[in-house]
Amino acid sequence: MPHALPTDPWCLRETHFDPATHFLNETLFALGNGYIGLRGTPEEGYSGPAGTSLDGTYLNGFYESEPIVYPEAAFALAKTNQFMLNVPNAKGIEVWLGEERFDPLQGTLDRYERVLDFRTGVLRRSLEWTSPSGKRISLVTRRVVSLADKHLFALDVELTALNFSGQVRVVSGIDGAVRNQEAGDDPRIGSAVSGPALHLLAVEQGATASSLTQRTHNSGFTLVSAIDTVAAVAGSASRREQAASHSFTFDLDVMLPQSLTKYGVYFSSRDYPEAELAGLASAALSKAKADGFDALCARQGAYLADFWDRADVEIAGDDALQQGIRFNQFHLLQSVGRDGKTNIAAKGVTGEGYEGHYFWDTEIYIFPFFLYSKPEIAKQLLAYRYAGLEQARARARQMSHAKGALYPWRTIAGEECSAYFPAGTAQYHINADIAYSIKLYLDATGDLDYMASAGAEIVLETARIWIGIGNYDRAGRFCINEVTGPDEYTALVNNNYYTNAMAQMHLRFAAEIVDTLRGARPHDLERIVQAIGLDDAEPAAWRRAAGRMALPYDAALGIHEQDDSFLGKKPWDFAATPKENYPLLLNYHPLVIYRHQVCKQADVVLALLLLSDQFTQDDKKRDFDYYEAVTTHDSSLSSCIFSIIASEVGYQDKAYDYFMETARLDLDDTHGNTHYGVHTAAMAGTWMGVAYGFAGMRVADGALRFAPTLPARWQHYQFQIHIQGALLQVRIDATHARYTLLQGEALGLTHCGERVALTRATPSLSIARPLQEEKA
Repeated sequence: MPHALPTDPWCLRETHFDPATHFLNETLFALGNGYIGLRGTPEEGYSGPAGTSLDGTYLNGFYESEPIVYPEAAFALAKTNQFMLNVPNAKGIEVWLGEERFDPLQGTLDRYERVLDFRTGVLRRSLEWTSPSGKRISLVTRRVVSLADKHLFALDVELTALNFSGQVRVVSGIDGAVRNQEAGDDPRIGSAVSGPALHLLAVEQGATASSLTQRTHNSGFTLVSAIDTVAAVAGSASRREQAASHSFTFDLDVMLPQSLTKYGVYFSSRDYPEAELAGLASAALSKAKADGFDALCARQGAYLADFWDRADVEIAGDDALQQGIRFNQFHLLQSVGRDGKTNIAAKGVTGEGYEGHYFWDTEIYIFPFFLYSKPEIAKQLLAYRYAGLEQARARARQMSHAKGALYPWRTIAGEECSAYFPAGTAQYHINADIAYSIKLYLDATGDLDYMASAGAEIVLETARIWIGIGNYDRAGRFCINEVTGPDEYTALVNNNYYTNAMAQMHLRFAAEIVDTLRGARPHDLERIVQAIGLDDAEPAAWRRAAGRMALPYDAALGIHEQDDSFLGKKPWDFAATPKENYPLLLNYHPLVIYRHQVCKQADVVLALLLLSDQFTQDDKKRDFDYYEAVTTHDSSLSSCIFSIIASEVGYQDKAYDYFMETARLDLDDTHGNTHYGVHTAAMAGTWMGVAYGFAGMRVADGALRFAPTLPARWQHYQFQIHIQGALLQVRIDATHARYTLLQGEALGLTHCGERVALTRATPSLSIARPLQEEKA
């Protein structure tokens, strides 16, 4: 049996080197900083069987492109794919005891521990190894990817001879002969490219430093990958095709350690002029060496201390869950782009699943976590969408919209990369999802400067698409036909409830923004009107369409119908579906699935959360009951939403069970594919499950409210949110809810319908909490 990782609230600890869990743990022990991602492969590499390891190094936003080949093409299908590259491996370290190379799969591991500390951001490995000839060494490695400098990582190696004196050679290298994982039968994994995606332009070597300059074949980007190594002994340089290294020979005395420190940087022409890359890399390495490894670790610890002060979710009563939540938050921080040019991929920077593409996951699942925990990152995620607005306009024209902007379903640099349009381009709700995140941002911050400079233009341009795609039927309803909602087991339908309800929100928000800017920022409004050619009649048309939006409802069942045809389909025969046939998408043709009444994930149920005030509790309970019975949760985005709504309607046990499916989804590999990368949306869904679910947090039109419950297994939970210029701490225990103003002058909120006012003079208030009961 594989060794389970011990439970520790603040770290991930591996106490045995187990080939059975190695591939999975490469993902779990990955380090990143939103730009660089280093999978948790050991510095010496892995000599196990093919297909049991992926020694990946990734750069968020650095991609290759290739034409999408359709055997049967059609107008306006996506033409080019973009995929995140596995870039040169610069973390490699070889340790040689004479002719014997250190390899955990050879010789004997006498002791082993690896720890990823969420507070320090350092991955530390400590082991003792006996070579086949009987030489024993102690090896301690520390690895860090700088959260303060996006281009930099470093590692430190300490070697001690335990039973001999003699020479040990350490080789510090950079290997450019890397490849991406090839796609197989699972469309979620790998890319179509089969050969090297980078071709070599130059290799430079100095006394202790090496660099590779490479260029992509099609996307036209140049990359400089460089290393420099600090050791107490002189080194010798060597090189081979696509690789360069330095060798350092230490004379080891028994029990007297020797150390070596390696720094690595990546600079690409996506960020800087090509001519400057080599100089920037050299300067960054020089600075890192001058500062030293300990100073880098100190800065890392300080960055994370500030993050945890604001973002930590504390849970008393379930250590496994506490570990899961902090693990998730740590990986979200490691994965998210924060430069306004990059976003957060579905697998972060931990693996090649979904080719490094960005989806709606950002706006609906991940954005709220950063908005309330680290809002400066949330604003950069919005900046990424503004940077892609011109490409969204171009995509709208391709899709025969005379005006407006249509954002891509999956992308890296802004172009639509989804080759399967029924589950890609047809998901027009991406426009409303982006508008929703902007509305959420405005409600939380009141930032009219942002709306005037960028947000309003996005909201208005994307709102235009609904008028372009929709029409009024004979009954006067505004209908949106041939779209796909969040549920990817139901495609190309008329009047998907989620899509229409979110479009209704979007249209009303767009009209309100025009009114707001007209009153508060008339000059900015006039500039925007001129820039996008906004007609005076458009806001009225938006309001009219919103007011007459078709929102399918079945009066007999008392539920909101997922689309016009959903309830008329044959129910999926779950009883006759063997366990090994899940997920359905890997075992049935899409048309087979589309013809049935079956959901991959939350669809109507997601609308119940995002548009909460539009539904009664009875509405939510009936919808939840119906759709729970037909949902497979084959998507990792599903369980967290069902948990939140279950909590709201009083299904406390279900809420907790669904929450646990999300909270440790990657740590426990419940979907069986975490070795290809973490699930960033589900990770953020864990935070949502605490704040939106158990704490009952909602923000509507700037009004903040809570309706907290406490899971039976917990003693208390506590979290902080940034909102309206304040930092609020929320603490729920068995008898009370306590709200504390940690920063800011004043904040008003509602607790279970009761108004609460916090000020500097009265910064904290404790309210008795009624006992909760499970609803039938």
